[in-house]
Amino acid sequence: MRVDLFDFELPPDNIALRPATPRESARLLVVRPGGEPEFVDATVGDLPAFLAPGDALVFNDTRVIPAELHGVRIRGEARTAVAFNLIERTAANLWRAFARPGKRLKVGDRVIFGEAGRVCALGEVWGTVTAKGEDGIVDVAFDLSGPDLDRAIHAVGSMPLPPYIGAKRAADAQDATDYQTIFAREEGAVAAPTAGLHFTEAMFARLDALGVERHFVTLHVGAGTFLPVKADDTADHVMHFESGVLTGETAERLNAVRARGGRIVAVGTTSLRILESACDEAGRLSAFSGATNIFITPGRKVRSIDALMTNFHLPRSTLFMLVSAFSGLDRMKRAYAHAIAGGYRFYSYGDASLLFPDAP
Repeated sequence: MRVDLFDFELPPDNIALRPATPRESARLLVVRPGGEPEFVDATVGDLPAFLAPGDALVFNDTRVIPAELHGVRIRGEARTAVAFNLIERTAANLWRAFARPGKRLKVGDRVIFGEAGRVCALGEVWGTVTAKGEDGIVDVAFDLSGPDLDRAIHAVGSMPLPPYIGAKRAADAQDATDYQTIFAREEGAVAAPTAGLHFTEAMFARLDALGVERHFVTLHVGAGTFLPVKADDTADHVMHFESGVLTGETAERLNAVRARGGRIVAVGTTSLRILESACDEAGRLSAFSGATNIFITPGRKVRSIDALMTNFHLPRSTLFMLVSAFSGLDRMKRAYAHAIAGGYRFYSYGDASLLFPDAP
């Protein structure tokens, strides 16, 4: 399909720079194909009203690491401030990263991250640029390795806010809480599974009382989720890989939900992507562990879920293509127009939508 079919105009004022407080006070647009009305304006706190006993919510329990590193490039006597957003770990001491400004870096450059001169060994970490690609992507070999490097990254790094937020303000201490789900457990993401940010312990208690099950998968969200689609046709876009796990026990429990008439509701596109990677043609789930680059666009049937809760996504993005595959492109264009006109807040810290499928 033509990528420009997934374009729309988004006013800058609709981009959220901070989350709603409390989390479940965020707005929720319910999209019901064939329903009357087609769109229902609600809040995340109203979510239990759209669920039923026996349904199951599936969350991504990945944990975001402090993947934004600020440092100084050292080349002879020259010093230049640089920033790196870690993308993917390729070896015990090697990371691929977005560099800013990437044009100022060369292979062989030494970079010091953190606070030089601190007594604590974890106050700084050194790295060497070993390769340079397109769009500011570089490979960095750190002087530390394995768990020592992990501890150093936690000491010198900060929360990696998405570029559409980071371009307008710097990350601060509040983001360390705001940009992490309350159930984050498996460390490895460089971006948050943002639909899960809306949930609180109070919300979980209400869902438990209703009889809605709660299950967890893991998909370590990569920075590729923010990459623009540069191709003119979706068939020519190369999707990024992300690693994830669906255990056999969780797969069987979710299969049992459907077998007794319950619905599987994915919380976030990352949860959906791991479920779709693990299901067969009939929608039955099996254990999965590994990397997936699944690309869901209109024309590809979504088999593993019955509803999707997700935030509002970028124009021309793979995620807007995904929700259009699930609920219909024309309908999602109308839904986004409704959200924009109604002042819904977009992207990672924004409001949410609850989507039902275009065809059961």
